[in-house]
Amino acid sequence: MLLLLALIVANAYVFEDNFDADPFENGWVQSDWKKSDGGAGKFGWTAGKWSGDEKNKGLQTTQDAKFYAITKQIPVFNNDDKTLVFQFSIKHEQKIDCGGGYLKLIGSGLDQQNFEGSSAYQIMFGPDICGYDTKRVHAIFNHKGENLLTTEKVTCETDEYTHVYTMEVEPDNSYRILIDGTEKGSGSMYDAWEFEKPKKIKNPDVSKPSDWVDEKERDDPEDSKSEDWDQPETIVDPDAEKPEDWDDEDDGEWEAPNVPNPDYKGEWKPKRIPNPEYKGEWEHPMIDNPEWVKEEDVYKRGDLEYVGLEIWQVKAGTIFDNVLVTDDKAVAKERRDAVMEGYKAEKDAHQKVKDAEEADKKAAEEEEAEKETDDDDVDEEDADLEELSDDSDSEKEEL
Repeated sequence: MLLLLALIVANAYVFEDNFDADPFENGWVQSDWKKSDGGAGKFGWTAGKWSGDEKNKGLQTTQDAKFYAITKQIPVFNNDDKTLVFQFSIKHEQKIDCGGGYLKLIGSGLDQQNFEGSSAYQIMFGPDICGYDTKRVHAIFNHKGENLLTTEKVTCETDEYTHVYTMEVEPDNSYRILIDGTEKGSGSMYDAWEFEKPKKIKNPDVSKPSDWVDEKERDDPEDSKSEDWDQPETIVDPDAEKPEDWDDEDDGEWEAPNVPNPDYKGEWKPKRIPNPEYKGEWEHPMIDNPEWVKEEDVYKRGDLEYVGLEIWQVKAGTIFDNVLVTDDKAVAKERRDAVMEGYKAEKDAHQKVKDAEEADKKAAEEEEAEKETDDDDVDEEDADLEELSDDSDSEKEEL
């Protein structure tokens, strides 16, 4: 298998890296960012603790609570009038609790040695997980120097198995996000990202009149609370009797318990009636936004020259693999299907590891129990010997 492929096959652009070769000898450059203060995490090259194929290695984060930044230069790809497919696989083998899992496509002029979080990029895509609330797929496009996060929420996978994330960007300014080949989001880029300011805005010179009434109902001014309304929420139980074995001296003065008051009516509120002054819901008048500008061809990403990874993870262990950039969705599907074919083998391998760990745990528990039994036997033998010694001493004294 070719380790780096960027060629024309039936007019298709294809770059891929399956990490079949050591990434640090195959073009990947780890940034010096955060190294001076010890915040930079080390990368590994491994298939992980369990895999359907031990040769199927990837780029792995290896240290907890660290920053990771690494890039690789790719043959220049410009997606003008072309489909852009950005795809990779990811495995959170550590069952991640908080950390990023996204990759970036970057334009020209990148200083790889100083690549960091603030470095400019064109697309950022992939899962982000942190705690219970954050479990989403980040999809960010740079537009005029501003990084725009999608307004559409796509939930990512959170288990410890391999999943393939795919973004498709079309020349008609539409997009699709897929996970394991299943569509999770799609539509117009204009709807899912704020490339344009809104066409209409609220008229800043108009505000709701001070005498505008938008309450449909009001309290009935003629309604009043009945004289017997105010009742306590609980009362002393009239049926309670002092227990026969109650001793005031030992138990204290006896008091009957409280019970819910059947006459309690709760907090009184006047009944509501239609408001005769109601004018309806006030709607703010809208006007054309003078700052609105039509943005053409937001799908265009210019010359893409690098793929990069820049993340922070609380719990490390994520494995990135099967990085692909192409303009051919059929190629992407073929590669994706090949990765997913190994899914069952991966689960079987993981089950074997779990079975082995369980067996080791059981063996350790049995060994500990056996050791405790042996210790008990030794203690009994020592006690018997001590008793014999005491008997012997007594016999000597008698003699």
